[in-house]
Amino acid sequence: MAPRIPLRRTLVVRLTAISVLIAVGSIAATAWLAVTTTTREIQQERGAALSRAATVYNDLLGFAARNPRWSDAAEQVRVASARSGRRVLVTTMDRQSLVDSGGKVPLSLPAEASAVIDPLKVDSELVPDIGPDRVDPRATGPFQLTAEERVRQQTLAAKVTFCLHGDGVRYQVRELPTGRVRITTATGFDNQVRLFKCGLEELQAPTTTEKAALAQLNDLLHACLQRQGLPPAAVGLDLTPTSGNDTLASRSCVDSARRQQLAAFVAPPALLFVLDPATAHGNELALNRDGWVRIALVVLAVVAVAMLAMIFVSSRLSLPLRGLTAAAVRDERAPVSTRDEIGYLAQAFNSLQDRRQELDEQRRRMVGDIAHELRNPLNTIRGRLEAVEDGLLPLDRGLASVVLDETLLLQRIVSDLQDLAAADAGQLRLNPEPLRLSDIVDQVVTTHRGVGTARLTGSTAGDPVIVADAARLRQALGNLVSNALRHTPVTGEVTVTAFVEGSEAVITVRDTGPGIDPGDLPHVFDRFWRADRSRARHTGGSGLGLPVVRHLVEAHGGSVTAESPGGALFTVRLPGAAEL
Repeated sequence: MAPRIPLRRTLVVRLTAISVLIAVGSIAATAWLAVTTTTREIQQERGAALSRAATVYNDLLGFAARNPRWSDAAEQVRVASARSGRRVLVTTMDRQSLVDSGGKVPLSLPAEASAVIDPLKVDSELVPDIGPDRVDPRATGPFQLTAEERVRQQTLAAKVTFCLHGDGVRYQVRELPTGRVRITTATGFDNQVRLFKCGLEELQAPTTTEKAALAQLNDLLHACLQRQGLPPAAVGLDLTPTSGNDTLASRSCVDSARRQQLAAFVAPPALLFVLDPATAHGNELALNRDGWVRIALVVLAVVAVAMLAMIFVSSRLSLPLRGLTAAAVRDERAPVSTRDEIGYLAQAFNSLQDRRQELDEQRRRMVGDIAHELRNPLNTIRGRLEAVEDGLLPLDRGLASVVLDETLLLQRIVSDLQDLAAADAGQLRLNPEPLRLSDIVDQVVTTHRGVGTARLTGSTAGDPVIVADAARLRQALGNLVSNALRHTPVTGEVTVTAFVEGSEAVITVRDTGPGIDPGDLPHVFDRFWRADRSRARHTGGSGLGLPVVRHLVEAHGGSVTAESPGGALFTVRLPGAAEL
């Protein structure tokens, strides 16, 4: 039976573990490379795309803040596309094309737009400095001053700055998108006094256009506050509710009223797509040269590690195999250096070597024994015939009897050897048929009665029937009886009995001889074995009878055993017995 190898030492587990480690390492390296490379590329592309989108977005947001229709934005979109080097597309919120710098080239839109253009809800990510109300300051609507009002603002601003300059006050002038001019100075009471002294109050006074716009805005604010059950409030040009009403709800109504007022003056919300013209889809990412270099290096590193691991494992596995091959070539024992399948293979090879050497020794002994067994009768025949030829012995009946006995002995030895050879080759032929066991016992006892000097008796319990080859069964039982008679003294007795035990037929041959030494019992069925190797064939037999018995019984599917409970006892068990 093959030895049980611990699961963790089997080649399957070890090779599987190495393969899994290599696969996991490769997958992990690939995943890490893919994640890092993709993340870096996405971040770079996103930064570049965000910068381009922010520029285009700001340009088109300014257009939307000043124009109520997108149909007039073709030139603005073309300029934005040329500046960014990207295809610019403006669609409605349901992705219907409004303005496209790419003309009528078919386009599959990305899942997400670059931005939503709404001057009343500016994207704070693209325009970080937008106010809390997120309304584009360029969306002036009804607050846009007329040309005359703008001239007046500039005139008043010139007077104020001239005055401040004469007083040595540093100031800043900024024109708002509405056309209003705003002048600021460093904080401080003196500076504020000088501002008002120089006519800032007249500059800050609402114009006619602004008064009308403020009146409309306050009406919308009043309606919003009333809907929410809040006290009335009003706003000025700074869009701050009157004192006492500057609450979160009031500011929300101000923002709502302002958007409602400006809605008619700005373009409706639209989706902005800033696309790469090379892909025409905008959602494909191409690796740059550094990305490809990183991929190539990681792939080479993974392949190198995998090759080194496989070389190491292959070397560890092939080393004992090379030792086993060398041992087979030199016909010697193999070194056992591992405790896995290869180690057990080496042990099996060594066992095979030992068994082969043992078989070679047995073969040499067998050849010697066969030569010895054949030499004795041949020497006897030759010696008698030479004596007759030399005139030393007469050629009479006695001589013929001796020569015939020796010839019969030679024939029996050759016949036994043929039976053993056929049994070894699995070609021992049987002709099974139903037999009465009592008939077999009686025939064997009758044939061998008078052969020896001991008393021979036989008995059968009941009338058992078995299916067996009659000739072979008589041959086996006859060898046992002959062996028993040969070792039983004149005053002894040999008894043959047969009976049924369960489903087996049992035949025993018992003698009252000296018995068999317990140390010799395991060898009694070995070929050419004798308890006393010095005995001649006339006292010890050829050493082939009992091996023939064993093969004949095993060919019938039975078994034969030897015991020595005071004398010798041989027990034959044959299957398939039944009582008539």
